[in-house]
Amino acid sequence: MKTSDYIHIEDQYGAHNYKPLDVVIEKGEGVWVYDVDCNQYLDCLSAYSALNQGHVHPAILKAFTEQAQKLTLTSRAFRNDQLPLFYKELCDLSGYEMAIAMNSGAEGVETALKIARKWGYVTKNIPRHQAEIIVADGNFHGRTISIISFSSEKFYKDDFGPFTPGFISVPYGDIEAIKAAITPNTTAIMLEPIQGEGGVIIPPHGYLKAIRRICDEMKILFIADEIQTGLGRTGKLFACDHEEVRPDIMILGKALGGGFYPVSAVLSDKNILGLFQPGEHGSTFGGNPLAAAVARASLKVLTDEHLIENAAELGNYFQDQLAEIPSKHVKEVRGKGLLIGVELTPEAGGARRFCENLQKQGILAKETHDTIIRFAPPLIIDKTTIDWALEKIRNVLLLD
Repeated sequence: MKTSDYIHIEDQYGAHNYKPLDVVIEKGEGVWVYDVDCNQYLDCLSAYSALNQGHVHPAILKAFTEQAQKLTLTSRAFRNDQLPLFYKELCDLSGYEMAIAMNSGAEGVETALKIARKWGYVTKNIPRHQAEIIVADGNFHGRTISIISFSSEKFYKDDFGPFTPGFISVPYGDIEAIKAAITPNTTAIMLEPIQGEGGVIIPPHGYLKAIRRICDEMKILFIADEIQTGLGRTGKLFACDHEEVRPDIMILGKALGGGFYPVSAVLSDKNILGLFQPGEHGSTFGGNPLAAAVARASLKVLTDEHLIENAAELGNYFQDQLAEIPSKHVKEVRGKGLLIGVELTPEAGGARRFCENLQKQGILAKETHDTIIRFAPPLIIDKTTIDWALEKIRNVLLLD
């Protein structure tokens, strides 16, 4: 079958809840993917940073296949031999005392919200069911009912109410707005250190440190959603590391599964995560042995192959080179590490047409918020490949 055949079948039988580029991928290797018509493309999206280690990394594949032949699922009714090692290795790497494993990023966010609320009642003595969590406008933490309840994007929520109460949204990057929103019932502040889906929005320098200071002074938890920005994407292990800030609760996902398996985790210390009691939270698949084995291998690849350092070095180079392209369509180039956004002017006609032209040039990138092209290739990319891509990107951005 050809590309058009697959698209026709998907459009006929699948819910239209995405608007993908019209490319049908059948194979991936490293930074490259191949479609059903035998065309090759450079992947500059990395499945929204879930493929930091690249497509079908051999070390992760080995861990996946070996574990799949032994044991894949027990549920948490029983223990397995992979989960304890995953917990220890993740805590050793991150510096947190405890972890809880889930599957999707949205599940990780829901987990963090639940434990933050419980902490508020048990530790801070907030009146029962009155806890408030401050979030940021432009956030993207997932698409469950509770999470869209505090989205500022009308399209995400208009047809899906009623919504979960207890959330207060303030402008992103505005520390004074956070201060003004705090009440005696505030249990946590949750945000992304860089808003990826929001358009690679980077807050003012010192913003995270100021939040950390406020949380310490007011006895409030700081929750960092590092599902997209964590695990090397921005040139540090965590994006919060750029300001040397340690959140009380860290949410991870995407690259934790190495592109093989959905794995998410919430990290914190015993005084917070230790509040969970048996039966209060869980998941049939969360912490299964196959996921744990894959996550262990994914973390090892990040550190052993120095992918975090590579993201820092080549991310700076990629961003600098993009900024030098003399295109009338480009308003701003911004990012950290290999998470880069190219914002186009209102007159450019939207980012979609540029992404479609990049596809014709052999590069797969995706628009976000209509006017921004996001470039986030796997962290294994090398300078030669970036230079190849830059020539193609330059040609597309210089088009009328």
